[in-house]
Amino acid sequence: MSADPFSDILRFTQAESLVTGGFSASGPWAIAFPAPSSIKFFAVVKGGCWVTIEGEPEPIWFGTGDVGLITAKRRLVLASDLSVPPQDAMAVFSGSGKSVVTLGDGSDFAHIGGHVLLDPASGRLLADVLPAWIHVGADSPQATSFRWLLAELVAERRTDQPGTQLASAQLAQLLFIQILRAHLQTSGPMPAGWLRALGDPRIAPAMRLIHGEPSRAWSLEELAQACAMSRTTFANRFRDVAGSTPLAYLSAWRMHLATRALREGKTAVATLAEELGYASESAFSTAFKRAVGESPRAYRIRMRADDVPELELAE
Repeated sequence: MSADPFSDILRFTQAESLVTGGFSASGPWAIAFPAPSSIKFFAVVKGGCWVTIEGEPEPIWFGTGDVGLITAKRRLVLASDLSVPPQDAMAVFSGSGKSVVTLGDGSDFAHIGGHVLLDPASGRLLADVLPAWIHVGADSPQATSFRWLLAELVAERRTDQPGTQLASAQLAQLLFIQILRAHLQTSGPMPAGWLRALGDPRIAPAMRLIHGEPSRAWSLEELAQACAMSRTTFANRFRDVAGSTPLAYLSAWRMHLATRALREGKTAVATLAEELGYASESAFSTAFKRAVGESPRAYRIRMRADDVPELELAE
């Protein structure tokens, strides 16, 4: 593992960003999008529009360079004018037979959108800590990187260069990471959990140590020293920010690594126990059964036939 918890978790959840379409428009227009089955992102690359999100009390104005991320299964409407009856997005895009459509002459507005796919089992680790929606404005501190990424995405979709599909996917992945970074830096108070802990500069050193060497028997004293705090102050702050004790977080992360290894590989249980820092296969099996409800071997057999819910990271 690396000493970069954020990258660890993105890899663990197999987050994969894809640009799926967009549209340009002129004159009065409105499009209603169904509730997404996966995380949806979109950006305004020219002009501006109102965004009405199901469950939110007021529409939100998105200007040029603004980026949105919808994580909840909520319908949304994009419109130049709130009084315009919206067209159904499925009809607009399927009727054209294209992923990019033009309403009117397309001179006033341009939009690009996509989805973030997560592993069905481990994806909850990320999805459950994100708010229902995120709005990052073009006036944010991250605006420069967003402008460059959006310009490159638009350019890739307008050309037929070799590798454009892969390049677009890589740019979309970087856009998603930048959205999450912006959320960490600019959001208000977040619920206790790993995402909040990564954004807390006083706790982050301990998170990096845990993710850098999850097999090590970290002591509270070592983690507190890394954060330049007393044991009591560190323990209290970690619980407030991460929602668990430091050692419970370490145990939970080990269990996440264990479930992935059992789902995806053929590593012997005894070898896995040693790799994760347990004194014996028996100690590992006991901890795993306590967390998951069944033995590692039983889990490995069952997960190959069924979708297995992922654990909460910290209880």
